[in-house]
Amino acid sequence: MKKSILSIAIVAMSIMVISTGFMPNPAKKCEKEMAKIMKDLDVVGLSVAVVKDNHIIYNKSFGYKNLETKEPLTNDCIFRIASISKSFSVTSIMQLREQGKVSIDTDVSELAGFKVRNPKFPDKIITLGMLMSHLSSLNDTQGYFNLDVINPDKNTDWAKCYNDYEPGTGYQYCNLNLNMVGTFIEKISGERFDLYVKHHILDPLGLYGGYCVDSLDSSRFARIYLYNNEKKCFDESPEAYAPRREEIKNYVMGYSTPIFSPTGGMKISALDLAKYMIMHMNYGTSPLGNVKIISEESSKIMQTKLSEAEGYGMGLWIEHNYIPDVVLVGHTGGAYGLRSEMFFDPEKKFGIVVISNGALPETAAPDKNILKATIRCLYNNFIK
Repeated sequence: MKKSILSIAIVAMSIMVISTGFMPNPAKKCEKEMAKIMKDLDVVGLSVAVVKDNHIIYNKSFGYKNLETKEPLTNDCIFRIASISKSFSVTSIMQLREQGKVSIDTDVSELAGFKVRNPKFPDKIITLGMLMSHLSSLNDTQGYFNLDVINPDKNTDWAKCYNDYEPGTGYQYCNLNLNMVGTFIEKISGERFDLYVKHHILDPLGLYGGYCVDSLDSSRFARIYLYNNEKKCFDESPEAYAPRREEIKNYVMGYSTPIFSPTGGMKISALDLAKYMIMHMNYGTSPLGNVKIISEESSKIMQTKLSEAEGYGMGLWIEHNYIPDVVLVGHTGGAYGLRSEMFFDPEKKFGIVVISNGALPETAAPDKNILKATIRCLYNNFIK
């Protein structure tokens, strides 16, 4: 009888432990590991979000929003997320494609208003899809914040913008590609680039963010810091949030677009970026309100590798290196000292967003990577 009562008590205690949450807390274990990562890599601030089964199960910020005043980083802080922004530009093109306004096979010369041809392969057209997959044969050697660099009538060195291989046959990551795409979004839609993304992606998903600094609450911006190798300290990078008011005042639709940096200028929190990620995880439709942004077909085009060597689709990478034996889809970002990552598994319905506003660069810590270490920590504690 006593043994039976003891067995019942053990079962009851087990049920109570599970129901009351006294099981080991993955957040506590993860945060202990994160503290070590931040110490080892001298991280200024770090904001993360974890999605599992289409739900945001963890959102936390560590470190500083302002290193000088020691103001803490919070979950509502906004960051310039750098190249993850490219996926917003490609998503916009996919919307316009579905409306029959453009094709990914369109010759970009028709959209640019001048001939865009690799002079070594003058008969080979460069398509919109090639720009979005970095297969265009273009490079950034002449810069990418002004499309005049590639216009033969504006730049005598325009030919230097092209590599030696035929368009469509080789991969080179190139920011000019997506700044061109942003310009074309304006020409096709008739809306200014930053407003198009707001009206057709951010607002439908209920997200707070954007490309125009003056359209956002600047008090929420997390300051961004670049590590100074010589002085062994962090310097603030104010250029990350440059408002470019004069350029906007004199804005020319279909020409001035790169000042918003379609290739890297989105400002958004880790939490709202995770909500955007959930839409891509579900092939274009967000279960948060059942909002359709792009079709499943368009989403799968973005998530299909077009460059086997680099694993790049259209505006998204298909990544094999972050977690052993796990293939993730998403994008990275890096500019002015900020580093960001957004990666997800569309089949298993989990994803992770990591944003740092300053950390030791890989040159200073070659055997460590803040983003990879954080993603693995979050995966092992919340997903695995």
